[in-house]
Amino acid sequence: MAVNQPTQEYLLPCGRDVETVWERIDEVETGRANTHDIQCPYCGAARESLKVLRDLTGVLAADDTEPSRNLTNRIMAAVRADVRRHNMLALPTDEPGGVRVSEQAVAAVLRFAADTVGGVRARRCRVRQADSDALAIEVDMSIAVRAGGFTAAAIEQVRDRVTAAVGARIGVRLARLDLTVEDLYNA
Repeated sequence: MAVNQPTQEYLLPCGRDVETVWERIDEVETGRANTHDIQCPYCGAARESLKVLRDLTGVLAADDTEPSRNLTNRIMAAVRADVRRHNMLALPTDEPGGVRVSEQAVAAVLRFAADTVGGVRARRCRVRQADSDALAIEVDMSIAVRAGGFTAAAIEQVRDRVTAAVGARIGVRLARLDLTVEDLYNA
C-alpha cells in the first residue's frame, strides 16, 4: 500500500517542498544554511511567511487569557444549530425543481416576528411541516414576558404577527401555533 507524502502538494517552483523549508529555518538563522537556502527566492519568501506564522503561533501559545464563561454554551449552540439545519421545509414554487429552507431559518424569522411585540421575548421555536398540508407548517414557540406588563392582548399580537410572518415572509400557511409563556423578565 502506497502512502502519499502530505508535502508533495506544496512544492515550490524550485522543487523544494514547504516542509523542508520549515525544517531548515533554524539552519538559516544560525548560519548553517546551504547555497540553495541562501540564494533561492522561492525558499526565502516561504521562509519569511513561515517565520511570521511561527511568531504568531508563539504569541497565541503564550496567551494565558481564560475563555469567557459562556464559551462552551456558545459553541454548543452553534453545533446544535448546525445539526438542526438538515431539517428542511418545502416551499411552494411555480418554477421547475423545488425550494427548500431550513427549519432553523424559518424559526429565526418567526422569533423575530414575536420579538416585535412590546413586552415579549421569543425563546424556543420549533417548526415542522404539517402532516395534513404540504404548504403549511406547525409551530411550537415559547416566550418570556415582561413582569408586570403581561396581557392577553400581547399574546394575541404575537399570534397575529407570527401568522402574518408565515404567510408574508415564508410563503406558506400556518396550520397550528402553540404558544407557551415560560419565563418572566424585568424591564
